[in-house]
Amino acid sequence: MDLLRTIAFSMFFYSLSVPMVLFAPVSALFGPRALRGYANGWAALMRWSARIFLGIEQRVEGTIPAGPVIFAAKHESLYEAIELTRLLEAPATVMKRELAMIPIWGWAARRYGVIVVDRAANASALRAMMRDGRAALAEGRSIMIFPEGTRVPPGESPALQAGFAGLYRMLDVPVVPIAVRSGHVWPKKGAKHPGTVVFRFGEPIPPGLPRAEVEAKVHQGINALQA
Repeated sequence: MDLLRTIAFSMFFYSLSVPMVLFAPVSALFGPRALRGYANGWAALMRWSARIFLGIEQRVEGTIPAGPVIFAAKHESLYEAIELTRLLEAPATVMKRELAMIPIWGWAARRYGVIVVDRAANASALRAMMRDGRAALAEGRSIMIFPEGTRVPPGESPALQAGFAGLYRMLDVPVVPIAVRSGHVWPKKGAKHPGTVVFRFGEPIPPGLPRAEVEAKVHQGINALQA
């Protein structure tokens, strides 16, 4: 039954997503605000499709603070990568440079207002990342980062990537850890399962803490739902 649900979801959601993604650059011509609204519509479609076809609900625990802040989230599945952009009202998401280089789509992503991170981490790349981050804060937008650097299976809690500490230090705003439990219903491979995705927002961590202290607090916060 889960496999049949997954097939039905994929046929419905991805068949609509392909033209929507291809049309995104057109919406980008009307400005970042229009593109962000368009992206939120796509995220709402995913959430509705997941609930109807897969039986996946979601629950938010804690308080989503008013920004701008840095949201540091656990990453277990595609679900939160899309849904958090809607839930957090179009934050500036930290994105790998490789994704931002995709023709047309990469231009639209930059138009949306992402923060591109280059793993080479040379001085020019770091300056560009900080410039984009400060520009987002100046617009009143929060920033979202997956500080472990990649999607991980449930139960795993790797160390944070170095880029998080640099962003925290340079932008000098609070960071809010988000624990996510989604991999149990939305595995990387195979059928998806009915259940509840949980987002737990921790207390804001003030700026200016030593690197070791803030990393420990964030690591603990984003892994608060790990069994």
